[in-house]
Amino acid sequence: MSNDEKPEQKVKQIPQQKPPKQNEFTRAMSYFLQISVSIIACIALGIFLGWLLDRFLGTSPWLLLVFTLFGMAAAFKSIFDFAKKVK
Repeated sequence: MSNDEKPEQKVKQIPQQKPPKQNEFTRAMSYFLQISVSIIACIALGIFLGWLLDRFLGTSPWLLLVFTLFGMAAAFKSIFDFAKKVK
């Protein structure tokens, strides 16, 4: 760069800076929300199905407990599947 250049030309030559990792923050928040919703949905579905079957079959509280455990297992599987997908 020579000293004879105008200031406007010097400004045009400066590379544009990216915003401070806004995309990484957004991506991290979307991953967090996806995992949270997945965990809540799996466990809630297990609780609901267990409660519903207990009411119809009269086996209270056994199916509620079993399906709650199934929901927890499905939530953990969902987390591991998500971790594999992100890698």
